Amino acid sequence: MIRALLIWMLLATPALALDPSELLPDPAMEERAREISKGLRCPVCQNESIDESNATVAQDLRALVRERVVAGDTNAEAVAFIVDRYGEYVLLNPQRSGANMALWLAGPAMLLLGAGVAFAYIRRRDAQPKSTQAGALSDEEAARLSRILDD
Repeated sequence: MIRALLIWMLLATPALALDPSELLPDPAMEERAREISKGLRCPVCQNESIDESNATVAQDLRALVRERVVAGDTNAEAVAFIVDRYGEYVLLNPQRSGANMALWLAGPAMLLLGAGVAFAYIRRRDAQPKSTQAGALSDEEAARLSRILDD
């Protein structure tokens, strides 16, 4: 019972974020506004779209999106208007150009660098003679260990 309640609550949160008074009377315009809202990040909730967020800033942004849609803006124009006001941070999927390219390429570059370092370490470790590897006992140590174990 508790599990079902938790699942219902997790699934219901995006639906509860949108206040019925925010809805546009035209279903086509409302659908466009919802589509735009799903691509914009809530500045308060970090990685949540304004469509899913209950924050006051998200409500203001949703109202702004609907205002731009009613004014006749295209989806791209509405997004550009909001990005001009709030910066690129509000985009859930930032543009892949300019300074953002460093951020987009940093993850794969670090992955390749880490894989290269791990590969070099393993190759160097395997190339060492077995006697110099950690854990290998010299003849003197082996004799001493055997005396200890015999006692």
